[in-house]
Amino acid sequence: MIPISVMVTGVGTTSFRVKGKFGVGRPSDFSAPLRPIVSWNITRRCNLKCLHCYIDAGPAEAGELSTEEALRLVDQMAEVGVPLILFTGGEPLARPDFFQIAARAGGLGIKLVLSTNGTLITPEAAKRLKELGFVYVGVSLDSIDERFHDAFRGVPGSFAAAVAGIKNALVAGLDVGLRFTVTAKNIHEVGQYVDFAATLGVRRITFYHLSAAGRAQKLPPDWWYTPEQYRQFMETLIAKARQYAGRLEIETTLAPFDGIYLALTLGNGDEQYLKFVESTGGCGRKIISIYPNGDVYPCQFIDFYKLGNVREKPLKEILTPDKLEPFIHTEKYLRGPKCSACPYKQYCKGGDRARAHYLTGDTFGDDPLCPIPTLFGKPQQPKTPPHAAHQPQ
Repeated sequence: MIPISVMVTGVGTTSFRVKGKFGVGRPSDFSAPLRPIVSWNITRRCNLKCLHCYIDAGPAEAGELSTEEALRLVDQMAEVGVPLILFTGGEPLARPDFFQIAARAGGLGIKLVLSTNGTLITPEAAKRLKELGFVYVGVSLDSIDERFHDAFRGVPGSFAAAVAGIKNALVAGLDVGLRFTVTAKNIHEVGQYVDFAATLGVRRITFYHLSAAGRAQKLPPDWWYTPEQYRQFMETLIAKARQYAGRLEIETTLAPFDGIYLALTLGNGDEQYLKFVESTGGCGRKIISIYPNGDVYPCQFIDFYKLGNVREKPLKEILTPDKLEPFIHTEKYLRGPKCSACPYKQYCKGGDRARAHYLTGDTFGDDPLCPIPTLFGKPQQPKTPPHAAHQPQ
């Protein structure tokens, strides 16, 4: 995650409440490679048919962890020191024992977050989430255009149902945010989208750059944005971060080069900005993913690099430095001509490895979406600052 608002203004909302204050010159130590946040794809079941679904969700698979296995896995997460579970899917609320599993995790002191399409957040479900102590609920909403969202999510009425779910969650007193998948088809509406989010009363927006896993591999090339579209996107986020500072927090994911963009435009290449980008983590560094059948991956999009399976080994034996090494120090393994020669590779780690893998055929090749060389020319060596970097307010 690149915390845009924190880098631009020094102020966060949800992230500060969950992780404590952090910022340029003061990185967060909320999670770490051997005690990561867990993005738990608890089921493949889903009531939508999203065009880009990285896990190809739909019917439940026969091999999903049973309730008993899931509860034992929660105990293993607590043993490892996992600070937060991000329940995702499929649609996590479609799993019948979801609340039972979440209650176990909350009872062990693990912070709870829900990633959902929002359509199943009834008033009763929202109340239960609040009772269990969920610290955040992120709802996918990919446009202010109802027709686009419904087409992208594959089911008519999904926009209206998601907005209803958002409102139910807010009424229940939950901290709610939006999740927006950035493509060439909707990148132009980002400014209006942020304003719309503010009118809803949510506290956070996470912009997910389109990855290439799952069904996204079938999307045609015109779904990928251009460097100039990207520049406007980032400049809009910077302006909106300032406009809504302290009210609505903006962050992005699946594009560490967003942090490089900010380090170059706001920090003038200051190494403290770049070090902060590195500290924000990424696949296999401060987060891992566990799939419905117990397979463990560096993150939910890296489905081609299996670390282990919790049915075969306990989680603490899967999370070892040697297995995570290629994602902790990805810069050592990059071999694409663009990423391997980039002076920012230590901080960015080569962008999104899923895009590299699926779009170039090389897990450690170039991320084709990275616009930094196009926008900034030949990269310069990072600058060592003579002064302290900006501190959070």
